[in-house]
Amino acid sequence: MEKGIVSASLREEERQFETALRPSRLADFAGQANIKEQLSITIEAARKRGEAMDHVLLYGPPGLGKTTLAGIIAAELGVSIQQTSGPVLQKKLDLVGILSNITEREVFFVDEIHRLQPDVEEMIYSALEDFRMDILIGTGPGARTVAMDIKPFTAIGATTRQGIISAPLRGRFGLVLRLNPYDVAELSKIVRRSAHLLSVDIDALGAEEIARRSRGTPRISNRLLRRVRDYAQVRADGRIDLTVAEKALNMLEVDRFGLDEIDQKIMLTVLEKYGGGPVGLSTIAASIDEEPGTIEEVYEPYLMQLGFLDRTPRGRVGTERGFEYFGIARRARTSQSGLFQ
Repeated sequence: MEKGIVSASLREEERQFETALRPSRLADFAGQANIKEQLSITIEAARKRGEAMDHVLLYGPPGLGKTTLAGIIAAELGVSIQQTSGPVLQKKLDLVGILSNITEREVFFVDEIHRLQPDVEEMIYSALEDFRMDILIGTGPGARTVAMDIKPFTAIGATTRQGIISAPLRGRFGLVLRLNPYDVAELSKIVRRSAHLLSVDIDALGAEEIARRSRGTPRISNRLLRRVRDYAQVRADGRIDLTVAEKALNMLEVDRFGLDEIDQKIMLTVLEKYGGGPVGLSTIAASIDEEPGTIEEVYEPYLMQLGFLDRTPRGRVGTERGFEYFGIARRARTSQSGLFQ
């Protein structure tokens, strides 16, 4: 399999391609109906009042459209957007430099907001709540704090790790919205739209097959579409139908549910090693050498959407559908010390 083809992480060479396919209006954004409705109401209300929109925190697995939605919000508000990320804002002066130049009602987008440095995070509290920053001038006994007013703006934070964001920071966001994995019908619409923008001839069944193997993630759908397009141009007549899509995706060793190596390890650990569970998250993480937070936020939602895995108070449990798909016979098991941590 091409390395990372069913990973939702974004490689540098794909950024320009993804940007070209991003919708710029809320009406063109597929899926996430409840989020779209909430945002449309909030945006319209802010526009009617002529005020900055309330701050928004977007969270969920990577590749679901958090950055795209930030751009859409700015476009719908008719304002510009400044983008940065948590790891980039290393010092207080970095934040001061950006917010001191921000314009009225402008959108300030912070990706990976869970990775803000503690001192930067403390400074952003007053900026979000009171549109003011307290700046320390000088050092030693002569040092003094000066309050600097900034223009009202809309902050949008994006994170895959909402659970580790501090309560004070989370509380400054008026809208906290979770993006969920997409179903096949929604992804099919995205694939057909992207194919149209790329001038690729694709039928409904071909788009549906790509969507089915995309792990519920638009970013992966677009990535697979590119690879299937290449196959169709070289091995077929350039048109993508069900047969061409299946041959291309099978050649790429993309599972019919889009499961990657980590998904396989998680399921085999639960089903085979621990007899279907219940088994604790930390036990799974130790068994496959992966971070518990990554498993919980990135991989589990899709496995649960497929109906392969359940979360219970005692731990993770494999379902009958999971046993059947992976071809593992359910066996009786006895509880062991430390298993249900």
